[in-house]
Amino acid sequence: MTDLPTPAHPLRIGTRASPLALAQANMAAAALIAAHGLDPAALRIVPMTATGDRIQDRALAEVGGKALWTRELDAALDAGAIDIAVHSLKDVETIRDPRFALAAMLERADPRDRLVVRGDWTATSLADLPQGTRLGTSSPRRAAQVRRRRPDIVATLLRGNVATRLGKVAQGAVDATLLAAAGLDRLGMYDVGTSLDAATLLPAASQGAIGIECRADDSATRALVAAVDHDATHLAVAAERAFLAALGGDCRSPVAAHACWLADGGLRLDAEIFSADGAEHAAGHVLVTDGSEAAALAHRLLGAARESVRRLFAA
Repeated sequence: MTDLPTPAHPLRIGTRASPLALAQANMAAAALIAAHGLDPAALRIVPMTATGDRIQDRALAEVGGKALWTRELDAALDAGAIDIAVHSLKDVETIRDPRFALAAMLERADPRDRLVVRGDWTATSLADLPQGTRLGTSSPRRAAQVRRRRPDIVATLLRGNVATRLGKVAQGAVDATLLAAAGLDRLGMYDVGTSLDAATLLPAASQGAIGIECRADDSATRALVAAVDHDATHLAVAAERAFLAALGGDCRSPVAAHACWLADGGLRLDAEIFSADGAEHAAGHVLVTDGSEAAALAHRLLGAARESVRRLFAA
């Protein structure tokens, strides 16, 4: 517990209104209450519908990219309508407006993907999927990774929150999908799907991490939020995001990056970049000490990649 003063008004916690986003906002609120001994009445969750939640029939890259998840929260934070914003960091742009500060990350959850298949199938791996399986996803990374291993699989656009995507599988609109294990667990869906190890599907950068932003000039709130920062998560995710920044990728860029702590205390960053169809890729890893290694790995992979991969990145 800290000796920081209780906020003068209820701390307004901005979040998207989806069930998963609300669950994550409540996790952030619980962490702040525990860290500072706050009365729960000293915090108020402010849900809002993001543009990305309203547009379900097109890929994000066609209509504005990751900014569609943060636009409304950014505007509310900038206007002082909320004090902090809670994000699934995987959905947050790599380069952020300097008016905002990423003051904390909660401890990372399971970063892996889970394979979910239609009810009459027993497949628990990509290898088990029948020929020509229709796999629903809106992720260029997942589509490329799956097609690299199984070119016969048909990647079909599938947007929506977790319940919507699970419903599409149950209804037979697609045969299978991939969802983040962390999101399923946060919704209490611990038994849904089969987790795929990172050797099969390297996770997306920041997958499983929750970030808390505030206004950069709001020193009191920054100090309040900093108390719940999980240092090991922050360092690992920062390395992944540094790799993305050096690549210059966007929502169209199939890229995976995951940093994990080794038994000897070292931080290893693994990364892959792909062509859109997954046929070409470049992969590598590096030990991270001061952060510069992440950018060096990005440049090394771009240098080793074919043109079909490089053209998907702006670096």
